[in-house]
Amino acid sequence: MAESIIQSKNFQFALIIIDLYRELQQQREYVISSQLLRSGTSIGANIEEASGGQSKKDFLAKMYIAYKEAKETKYWLRLLQHSHIVNIDVTQEINYVDEIIRILSSIIKTTKQSLNQ
Repeated sequence: MAESIIQSKNFQFALIIIDLYRELQQQREYVISSQLLRSGTSIGANIEEASGGQSKKDFLAKMYIAYKEAKETKYWLRLLQHSHIVNIDVTQEINYVDEIIRILSSIIKTTKQSLNQ
């Protein structure tokens, strides 16, 4: 089966997060970088699990977890941006995760509607 747009976007986002993690580690930021790596790569992992879901309800549950991980990732990115504990601009990463959040929200809404029919 071909990779969906959300799978592709999240794979690229995970690679961006890994690069950001390395950069944060070089600036000796260890706590937030670890949280960011975990949540930022978890989004795509949950989307991959959802694509192999046993039912629409299973798919929906996994997509909702991916949505929550994306929201958490945005939190860590905003914290980095506003705390100034490192000298890295994460505006592009915040914009990217906002797009992912919108797509996941749409997928969740559409899936809920199809379950209620």
